Amino acid sequence: MPMIRASSDGDLPAITAIYAHHVLHGTGTFEIDPPTCAEMAARRAEVLGRGLPYLVAEERGQVLGFCYCNWFKPRPAYRFSAEDSVYVADGARGRGLGRLLLDALAQQAQAAGVRKLMAVIGDSANVGSVALHRAAGFTEVGVMRSVGWKFGAWRDIVLMEKPLGAGDSTPPE
Repeated sequence: MPMIRASSDGDLPAITAIYAHHVLHGTGTFEIDPPTCAEMAARRAEVLGRGLPYLVAEERGQVLGFCYCNWFKPRPAYRFSAEDSVYVADGARGRGLGRLLLDALAQQAQAAGVRKLMAVIGDSANVGSVALHRAAGFTEVGVMRSVGWKFGAWRDIVLMEKPLGAGDSTPPE
């Protein structure tokens, strides 16, 4: 049974490899060139520095997936709205790891004060990610057509959201 836990510095090579696969072979991210391990470490440090969760799914000592959230936009007014990112190793897909990661992320994001979790899903044909988010309680709020060019074709992004805790019914603390 996989365990969801906080990421550590030692997980960065596996995180970098998982993400590189998605950059090179998928449309869930619109990055074209895989970031280095040092760049992934800097990105992780930024997330953690904001008090936000960065988690991994581990089984038998092997990292099989990771997720995190970061402010939707960098301006301070967005600090109660975060965008999620969930990536599972290619050989571990279809085992429910994405759902385990996303559920744990939502719980920890709420504990960190996030009131709205958003998904900006690369490629409207990315039915797996859309279905994952829908199953986790996200609702679709729109599609931005042809905003990215990857693998020789225009790609959409699907926008989804999920209120956390009190959502927008009360002011943040």
